This record gives sequence, structure tokens and C-alpha cells, in this order.
Amino acid sequence: MTSLAVIGAGAMGEALLAGWLASGMQPSDIVIVDAHQPRVDDIEERHGVTGVSLAEAAQADTVVLAVKPHQVDGILGALRDDLGEETLVVSIAAGVTLGQLEAAVPDRAVVRVMPNTPALVGEGMAGVVRGRHATDEQVDRVKGLMDAVGKAVVIGEKSLDALTALSGSGPAYLFYVAEAMIEGGVHQGLTRAEATELVNQTFVGSAAMLAETGKTATQLREMVTSPAGTTAAALRTLDDHGVRAAFLDAIEACRIRGLEMGRE
Repeated sequence: MTSLAVIGAGAMGEALLAGWLASGMQPSDIVIVDAHQPRVDDIEERHGVTGVSLAEAAQADTVVLAVKPHQVDGILGALRDDLGEETLVVSIAAGVTLGQLEAAVPDRAVVRVMPNTPALVGEGMAGVVRGRHATDEQVDRVKGLMDAVGKAVVIGEKSLDALTALSGSGPAYLFYVAEAMIEGGVHQGLTRAEATELVNQTFVGSAAMLAETGKTATQLREMVTSPAGTTAAALRTLDDHGVRAAFLDAIEACRIRGLEMGRE
């Protein structure tokens, strides 16, 4: 039996696939399914895994659904009769609840996961939610998969939309800020290449400080902010423009949209 089947070879599916391979899994342990054959051919060529049918994928130890939320019911309906008795179903579809998943595949073990794209470079952050029929071993298996491409926490389902709004969508917020900072550097006379290098490494170094110093974001920000200095002037301008409030609203909007997607 194949260890792992990934259904859906989009950006997130490929990010996880590439991360698992980089962590030491063998291409022979993983199969993929995607509706677009050219995409399957491309993934096969670049990663060495094999494209299979849904029926074949259903026999894997773990089946990961990396499809759009509106596709989940149809995929599970097609898989239902072919799933192995011990097959674990893992969904990374935002907004699709455990109740919906378990209704589609009754009496099967299901786990929800919300990963993020830094899994591609082994620095992902994921939330893992246990379904009613999932065993301790199966939850540990999923957490191990996500730890292999970063870090994972086991949480309650009621917290998953908030996690989605922070770590699931969070990389996009940081890239958005990086874009703005690069543009600001260009406006101050730097070349785009110079501004990009400066901002990219600033993000890398700052993230390392958050991860390794044991200090909070507030403490680290205070270290950089001298009274009446240049950084203080910049932060005052951000506050004047309501940037902090905008982030609070953005994270709330993301959480609400996750709830809406589940209802849709």
C-alpha cells in the first residue's frame, strides 16, 4: 500500500509534496491525483512521483485532499466506496468542517489541517484538528507529516478559522508588506534589485530573531525603536495611517471568509 496520496496538485499540494520529499520521503511512497493531465505530467517529471486514478489513491495509508473547498464533496463521493478500511483522510480545504467531511465518508478517520506555503522550504506552520474516528496514532501521523515541513499544533476546530487568518494566510500579509517596503526603497532612490535584497534579508533576519531570541515581538520592536529616533518617526506614521487597525480588520475579515466558505 502506498504511504501517501495527494489529491490536488495545485500550489499548496505541490508545496507539501516538495516539502515531504525534501524531508526524506521517497518518491515511491507518494502518488498524486489531479484533474489536469499536463499538471500531473509536470509534477511527475519534476518530483519523480507517480500520477494515479482516484480509485488507486483511495488505497493509500493517508489520503490528503488538497483541492478547492467546493470540490471536496465531489472528491469524497468518488472516493467513498474505494477507501481502504484503515485509510486516513486528511483535508487541507479551508472552511470545510469535520462535520461535512465525516458526513461524506461515514465511519472513516478524518483529520483537518490548515498548513501554509512556507512548508515548501521546510518552515511551514500548520494547525491539526482531530476527527471523531481518528486514533492517537493517526493524529500523531498527521502531526509528523506537518512537523516534517515546519511545525504543527493540535487544536480544537473552533480555533481553526482564527489560525487560518494568522498562519494560513499570514505569508501573504508579510509578502504584501515586503512589496510595500521595496517600493518605498525605490522611491528613496535605490534600485529595485538593491531594495529587494535589503528587504528580503531584513525579513529573514527579523524572523530568526523572533524564532531564536525568546523575546516577544513587542520587545524586539522596542530594541529597534529609540525615543524620538528615525524608527519612532516611521512607526508614528504607520499608526497615523491606521496600519495596526487595518491588520486587525484584515485578520477578522479572513476568519469570517473562512466561515462563509464552509457554509457555501
